Amino acid sequence: MTKVAVFSAGSWGTAFSLVLADAGNDVSLWARRDDVVEAINDRRENTDYLPGIELPPTISASTDAEQVAADADVVVLTVPSQSLRENLTAWAPIIPEKATMVSLMKGVELGSLMRMSEVIQEVTDASADRIAVISGPNLAREIARREPAASVVACTDEDRAKQLQAITHGPSFRPYTSVDVLGCEIGGAYKNVVGLAVGMAVGLGFGDNTTASVITRGLAETARLAMAQGANPLTLMGLAGLGDLVATCSSPLSRNRTFGERLGQGMTTEEIYASTRQVAEGAKSCKSLLALAEREGVDAPIAQAVDAVVDGKMTALDMVNSFIARDTKAETD
Repeated sequence: MTKVAVFSAGSWGTAFSLVLADAGNDVSLWARRDDVVEAINDRRENTDYLPGIELPPTISASTDAEQVAADADVVVLTVPSQSLRENLTAWAPIIPEKATMVSLMKGVELGSLMRMSEVIQEVTDASADRIAVISGPNLAREIARREPAASVVACTDEDRAKQLQAITHGPSFRPYTSVDVLGCEIGGAYKNVVGLAVGMAVGLGFGDNTTASVITRGLAETARLAMAQGANPLTLMGLAGLGDLVATCSSPLSRNRTFGERLGQGMTTEEIYASTRQVAEGAKSCKSLLALAEREGVDAPIAQAVDAVVDGKMTALDMVNSFIARDTKAETD
């Protein structure tokens, strides 16, 4: 039985713990708060993040990070992307030397413009082939309800990717492998920004033509940035690209789409943050993705407009109108 440590016990960390437990692994889940640990261990439920979902006895929780990490074969990181460096700096000394580290996070770090696998590599001084990424159309509550879903396990070491594939393949979760870590990470981060834009269009009352147009041009923008850095374009057509984008932009369960809807309805970013404990990664990463696109010389009108709305410099309606007013060009340019 593989021992897996999962840091932390939010909705996605808990849902992925269920994937791992269903596949026959022993899962130790780190939570920041005692009440969350007590609910998981005693009531078999994460009442804060996934109420109503029963957790099997092969999932245990603790606030003691060292206890959670002890003897782990795999360490899964699920904290918000912008807090990864701070948290991982504290955890790095207790991560077993040979453990595979897996990122479930979807973002680009502000300032450094590093992808999450790059942050992990820098903080832990691990080789790139010890670090993997799992990304795809994986909304936490649907995963926790065991609704059928697929995802991508990406690692530069194909054998390690296959090992992770084996320990995550369960009754309702089908993983595929890839060696294109970069493409999977850019797809996962950028879809959050596009999800915000789609949510704003929905919040403004626009219909399917508008949202489909934003989704499609968002995919083109994502592909431009990923390919400029050397990603395989087919990755953006797959589960970690188009698949994740469709799920995020289509579902009311998506934090980013919901955040965007509220912006479209006239709420400010500060008001939205005050109303929920859930993190919409796109609201944080739009600025770093825009800076990354500028560094690579890639045109990124959606990221630019979303960043302006999040910062309160543009309204959601102005954003949509700005897309229409842009100079016309060939679709494939």
